[in-house]
Amino acid sequence: MEQLRREFESLGFSGVETFIASGNVIFQSRSQNWRQLEARIEKHLQKVLGYEVATFIRSPAELRQVANQRPFLLADHKAAGHSLLVAFFSSPPSREAAKNLMAFRSETDDFHLSDREVYWLCRTRISDSRFTGARLEKIVGMRGTIRNITTVRKLAERYE
Repeated sequence: MEQLRREFESLGFSGVETFIASGNVIFQSRSQNWRQLEARIEKHLQKVLGYEVATFIRSPAELRQVANQRPFLLADHKAAGHSLLVAFFSSPPSREAAKNLMAFRSETDDFHLSDREVYWLCRTRISDSRFTGARLEKIVGMRGTIRNITTVRKLAERYE
């Protein structure tokens, strides 16, 4: 995480911090073009690390909105052993991808789409689900990154 922080600083970003060992980087930039920033960061990390690093930027306001979404009944995702995850993408999944994803809803796994995020309710341990993050990426046809809602909420609270 220290190397990741240094790489963001070398790109000229200010206020660079990493948040837990999950690849979350918080930074400030004068640029408001997040697509351009994502591409710039991805290109730089590929060059210095030697492998592709998918990058997904959200502003503090966007992150707060994601954290405050309640797409499922509170009792459902608060139940013992259940997990609520958020998959972040660079753009909203297509209608066809959304339809295909909803076909995978089951007693164990449920999904909710909201702009560039997919909420995944897993009513068992993630390791016991037949659904995976790789399958989610394949269905929506885009690279993504998944975080537990607890991590998302902690990030949103810290950077309000």
